[in-house]
Amino acid sequence: MTKTLLSAALALLLTTPLVAHHPFSVEYDWKKPVSLTGTVTKVEWENPHARLYMDVEDETGKTQNWNFEMGSPRALLKAGWRKDTLKMGDTVTVDGWLARSPAKGYAGNLKSIWLPNGEELSGASSVGGLELHEIMPGRWK
Repeated sequence: MTKTLLSAALALLLTTPLVAHHPFSVEYDWKKPVSLTGTVTKVEWENPHARLYMDVEDETGKTQNWNFEMGSPRALLKAGWRKDTLKMGDTVTVDGWLARSPAKGYAGNLKSIWLPNGEELSGASSVGGLELHEIMPGRWK
């Protein structure tokens, strides 16, 4: 009985992370690209996904705070990022895809970013289970 319970608990622990991760297509719509320029307000360098928050002015002058999901910190490091690549107040341009759910507000998945120095980095996003820097290896670090 103890062996059975231990085996069941171990199986549950090992499979939970697999169930918890979402595929790109559930959260984001690759048919709805977005390109925005704004000011970095916050960066969360955490697993399972890093996040970039930025203020963007709409056509009426109203400020919207956007939230972009990126790849894991490890994937970002492989794509050429460092934890201090972005600083609060930096002006950046982001290309990405909109979130499917309107409940997410101003949200998207970050495909690539242009830094203040003109450098372009991949968002290390997973699309269809593949990392963008793996799909297009010559494009990003």
